[in-house]
Amino acid sequence: MNTNSKTMRLTILIAGIILSTISYGQTSLKEISLNSGKHKVGFKHYTIIDSTRTYQIKNNFDNQFINRPIPISIWYPATLKNNNSKQLTVLNYLEILKEEEEWKNLPNYFLLDWFPYLWNTPQNKAHLSEKVNAFSNPTFLNGNFPVIVYAPSYQASSIENFALFEYLASNGFVVISSPSRGTDTRWLEGGTTKDMETQSRDVEFLLKEIHKYENIDLDRVALMGFSFGGLSNAITAMKNKNISAIVSLDGTERYNYGVLEKSPYFNLNKVTIPYIHFAQKEIPEDVLTSDKIPAELNYKFQLYDSLQYSNAYSYRFHDLTHSYFSSFGVLFANRDKRQDKSDAKIMASYNLLCEHTLQFLNATLKNEKKAGDFIENKPNDNGFSEALISKKMKQANRKEFDYKDFNDLAFSQDYQDLIPLHKRTIAKHPELELQESMLNTLGLQLSFNPKKIEQGVNVLLLALHLYPKSANLYDSLAEVYLYNKDFKNAILNYKRSLELNPENQNAIDRLKQLKK
Repeated sequence: MNTNSKTMRLTILIAGIILSTISYGQTSLKEISLNSGKHKVGFKHYTIIDSTRTYQIKNNFDNQFINRPIPISIWYPATLKNNNSKQLTVLNYLEILKEEEEWKNLPNYFLLDWFPYLWNTPQNKAHLSEKVNAFSNPTFLNGNFPVIVYAPSYQASSIENFALFEYLASNGFVVISSPSRGTDTRWLEGGTTKDMETQSRDVEFLLKEIHKYENIDLDRVALMGFSFGGLSNAITAMKNKNISAIVSLDGTERYNYGVLEKSPYFNLNKVTIPYIHFAQKEIPEDVLTSDKIPAELNYKFQLYDSLQYSNAYSYRFHDLTHSYFSSFGVLFANRDKRQDKSDAKIMASYNLLCEHTLQFLNATLKNEKKAGDFIENKPNDNGFSEALISKKMKQANRKEFDYKDFNDLAFSQDYQDLIPLHKRTIAKHPELELQESMLNTLGLQLSFNPKKIEQGVNVLLLALHLYPKSANLYDSLAEVYLYNKDFKNAILNYKRSLELNPENQNAIDRLKQLKK
């Protein structure tokens, strides 16, 4: 059973014993004390295929390339009426590791021995039988719920933050996640820009997957990530305009900004949405020295300092080290006696981390005023000592939202429902001006593509909504209907054009042709 990862784990364990810096945590889900919301929580896990990429499963020993498998975990508000769903346990979650870590035939009794971040201790064994708040595959609750797309930490599982995910789902959110995997195999290269781009592409795959769910509100989408997942989400937000907010759980964009800058998609001006970063406690000087960690990691945060067009929030949790920004870390990670606080303080701070995450998402995705006030307040105004949580924030500089930005949004929803989209956009960006000539040109360009006629008509209908007295727009719409052999609507719109401009010679000539 001596795999490379196993050997590394044992080496770390021996070193820890020699240095006497390791202790075992004694925690439980019950003691974390997350107060669930009003909804029951459903959970399902399945795997789909990304046929655009290839991948190797090393444990198959055949070195064959296959289409990239994407394991997906999803938590959602659920109804348990007339349903045989069973309440899950921690062990049920850990069984998913066997698939995601590509040891699907591993016996369960090896789980705590095999994976290097779990550790086989009496305390960790006790977690396996703990009941969680999720139920297996119940019916999706009727509604239209905002969604959080989660990117895990470096080479971590889709379920690493399951307690937080259940908490959010019970409060009316959908959470979807897939594991952090390398480009060609399970293993990443070492936190490179290539690794980041690969995980970003997996996140984008999930952004496509959510379109399959009718109970998800596609206009209310946030990204959330822990550690390396935060770095990947930063670049994902720069590439995608249909994101409403970013939550970073001690994201590596704070520590490895240079990896972010190397991406061809790097563009800080594209980050125009609310951004919140929750950081670990200050690393003690003796740990910085002994572990050869640059001291600047305690104070430097180039991404936050560089953001101009985003409302940005930076929190520091003074009782949490990096590992404890995940459910796995709180429950299973060994404690470093050089810097970790007591288990009680770790669990209490993880509870507060979950609460702050919920409040931020309620404010940004649900527009709840009370939650907005919570996020804007100083920690002590919310009842928290600055010895526990400290914060800084800055308001976005105003960035003009233009035609190109609107077109990006319209393109992302395939030019459907453009009038409602314009109403929502103009509410956020009242300075937006869509010129008639630009809409007319776009509408005609799309319409004369046989595969995009409907989209072109939608653009021209938006243009007429904004410019209802434009004879030229009616003439263009008539041309599109004529091109599509819809003679009835062509005649109708040529006549409307002539009503507005009786000298429109094109409309006069076309109507004569159509009468013949």
